Amino acid sequence: MKITFMGAGSTVFARNVIGDCMCCEALRDSVFALYDIDAQRLEESRVILEAIRASLGGFGKIECYHGVENRKEALRGANFVVNAIQVGLYDPCTIIDFEVPKKYGLRQTIGDTLGIGGIMRALRTIPVLADFARDMEEVCPNALFLNYTNPMAMLSGFMQRYTGVDTVGLCHSVQTCSWQLLGELDMDDKLEGRREKIAGINHMAWLLEIKDKDGNDLYPEIKKRIAAKMDDPDFGDKVRLDYIRRFGYYCTESSEHNAEYNMFYIKDKYPELIEKYSIPLDEYPRRCIRQIGQWKKEYEKLLSEGVKEHHRSNEYASRIMESIVTGNTYQIGGNVLNTGHLITNLPEEACVEVPCLINGAGIHPCHVGPLPLQCAAMNMTNINVQLLTIEAAVTKKREHIYHAAMMDPHTGSELDIDTIVKMVDDLIEAHGDYLPKYN
Repeated sequence: MKITFMGAGSTVFARNVIGDCMCCEALRDSVFALYDIDAQRLEESRVILEAIRASLGGFGKIECYHGVENRKEALRGANFVVNAIQVGLYDPCTIIDFEVPKKYGLRQTIGDTLGIGGIMRALRTIPVLADFARDMEEVCPNALFLNYTNPMAMLSGFMQRYTGVDTVGLCHSVQTCSWQLLGELDMDDKLEGRREKIAGINHMAWLLEIKDKDGNDLYPEIKKRIAAKMDDPDFGDKVRLDYIRRFGYYCTESSEHNAEYNMFYIKDKYPELIEKYSIPLDEYPRRCIRQIGQWKKEYEKLLSEGVKEHHRSNEYASRIMESIVTGNTYQIGGNVLNTGHLITNLPEEACVEVPCLINGAGIHPCHVGPLPLQCAAMNMTNINVQLLTIEAAVTKKREHIYHAAMMDPHTGSELDIDTIVKMVDDLIEAHGDYLPKYN
């Protein structure tokens, strides 16, 4: 068994996913191939994972592959490929994604999934994934590609539509969705044995049903408790609770993300909304700086004090691999192509997030049927941008980048068309060689 981790310099995440595999008897004897273009970050991950491997009994083997020239060997013979790359990193590309739009009066919170930041991130990442796909089709054609990189729906959707690589997109917000909601509303006593149904698109999948262990619908009580939280100045998850008030359902991803996925909450004309809904503008750059600093301290501490035993996390990756290897059934919320209209009122070419059953035969997406119309409409405002961005990446036509930005709900609600075009041109120029040439 060979498990290849692309972007292994993402040490914290590599530690979780590969550490989880080392905790699993069916996977622990694998070859764990770590790949990254940054030699220092790759070495840091190797040191941490070797220490975890030793603490868990020394099973398996770790191999490291550095640089584009060694990428194919990292992939050769892999059974599973986990993707967690970030093309352009915080500096320079995330800085560009935030600072250039600011010159045009466009503010963002996270900028990695939708909006102009998500569009640019997809455009610089898809060419790299296309290279991965060509290598995989040659040296590990039967491998399953587990994508964790954002923008999830754009990247997974590209792989699923335009390559021969078996791909599923994974995000941890599905498994934490109802847990977070019930915790926020002081309904922790309803967590055990709860039943739920979640479907939609990545970062905007809807908690369609939430019932207690006896089958009682929890939404009536949830809706009663929302008002107090919305009036609490110290409570931060207000956008998602407002979704419940306005659309009837909670969604999977955080409020700082969802604040920029629509035209409602971040508006230059109404600056008071930022405080009203506790919206953290420029959150992702701050988070990047904080995480870089924290990791340096954590790494030094790990070197001096040693690595504690790893405990298996709730990430899906190792559970999927274990299920396929052993044949035991497992259920996830996965990002898959909407083939056969799994969600009947979303387009077939969309990448949707739906329940999927896993077993020895692979991944089996479940039919959901129609979403509530207002939920499907909200999803479509995001899907429009996702499909147009993929079209731009595939055709190399600059006009489709303009179209994606124009149709983005936040960008289009803040800027006029001429300004959007100028901003896109400015962003393309600022990214330089991180983007291909567009005609």
